[in-house]
Amino acid sequence: MRRKQPDEIVKEAVMSQRKSIDVLVAEIGSTTTVINAFDGVEGSDPVFIGQGQARTTVEEGDVGVGLDLALTDLKERLGCADLEWRDMLATSSAAGGLRMTVHGLVYDMTVRAAREAALGSGGVIKAVTAGRLRRTDLAKVREINPNIILVAGGTDYGERDTALANFEALSRTVPSIPFIYAGNVENRDEIALMAEEAGVRVYFTENVYPKLDQLNIEPTRTLIHQVFEEHITHSPGMARIRERVNGAILPTPGAVMQCAIMAQEILGPLIVIDVGGATTDVHSVCEDSPAVADVMMEAEPFAKRTVEGDLGVFVNRVHLVEKFSEEEAARLIPQAAYFLEHASKIPTTPEEVEFVERLTQKACDVALDRHAGQFIDLYGPTGRTTLAKGKDLSLVRTVIGTGGALTRLPGGRDILAHALCAGGRRKLFPPKDAKILLDGDYIMASLGALHRRHPTAARRLLLKSLEVEDRA
Repeated sequence: MRRKQPDEIVKEAVMSQRKSIDVLVAEIGSTTTVINAFDGVEGSDPVFIGQGQARTTVEEGDVGVGLDLALTDLKERLGCADLEWRDMLATSSAAGGLRMTVHGLVYDMTVRAAREAALGSGGVIKAVTAGRLRRTDLAKVREINPNIILVAGGTDYGERDTALANFEALSRTVPSIPFIYAGNVENRDEIALMAEEAGVRVYFTENVYPKLDQLNIEPTRTLIHQVFEEHITHSPGMARIRERVNGAILPTPGAVMQCAIMAQEILGPLIVIDVGGATTDVHSVCEDSPAVADVMMEAEPFAKRTVEGDLGVFVNRVHLVEKFSEEEAARLIPQAAYFLEHASKIPTTPEEVEFVERLTQKACDVALDRHAGQFIDLYGPTGRTTLAKGKDLSLVRTVIGTGGALTRLPGGRDILAHALCAGGRRKLFPPKDAKILLDGDYIMASLGALHRRHPTAARRLLLKSLEVEDRA
């Protein structure tokens, strides 16, 4: 074997100290900051290089500290002292995520449409009102101090006064907060005049409920991402993050939804279940079946997200334990009292892992049951009529699990399979034999952000993480 020359040894040493990659995507969460590294995004075989993690440092007034710590962890995992990258993208749910309030006319119509748009974009809905705002409503909005206020109301060329009155009251109450108007198109000029007089920033988009039983939420979802990205620098330390990121900063749940939509284009109708420490989110991307569509009471969005704030395996573990019956608790989580007192964010012992698995199972069962629609009976002069209400999942053929609890603990596939069998007879559940996949690299949120700039690479990286053959 040829002996290496001194200059070759020095060159190899330098190379081991520095690594260059294409893209970093930072996920700045409420408790943890994760950085994922990707290379080869311009070629035919993009690669997920590695992941660094650290605590999010909101309490210290600068989330940039947590980003630096995650970068250090990534360098250690990659075995290099220095790291260079071409692009850095980001998602964020730090400091409470994308806090929104939603205000419409009739709860089951424009309010519901606006709420679906906000949830689908990754918003955390802090208040929802129907009809004219009262003083107590305005005081609550002032206390919430949302990132964005969404005002809707009235079909196009329908009722006008409620949205105008609400916008005027809100603009006087919280003039520093950006507004999105997604209501009756006839109100736009008047809303613009009010905004100018009050000195508030308002963004206009298409009506979320332009006609009866017609949802039009995608334009509002897209605009919410834009407004969030423009105003995210108001969070502690995010201005410094904005200086380092040369792409959009998306709400993390919105990025997961973007990835779910991309996955549906490849795999067909699907749902994504994301179990986290604070919440469990369910994203469904599918049409109603023809039979159910004929008896559906209300229109549902093609891409729908529900967030269950009481179903978190760490922050909300007390609420999850309460959802077990006495018999279930005695049989499945006999050490619940101990782990409620001593649980750590990341389970380490076999007993703690088993406890969190049981909580994850309950979170999936309950979250899927809440997300799915159902058949209901109405009784009238002609007798009983069976109708459907809520999201129809009967055409779903793929179930994807993401989030730390499903991808980092054993038994993720079994947990999802059990959830498919937990629906009642009248629930609009996916079939029990739906294909179950796991986001093995835990990168769906990052790929949602990456998709904007490198859609082909995002697709191929997703299929690798799901361990699905790329047939393109």
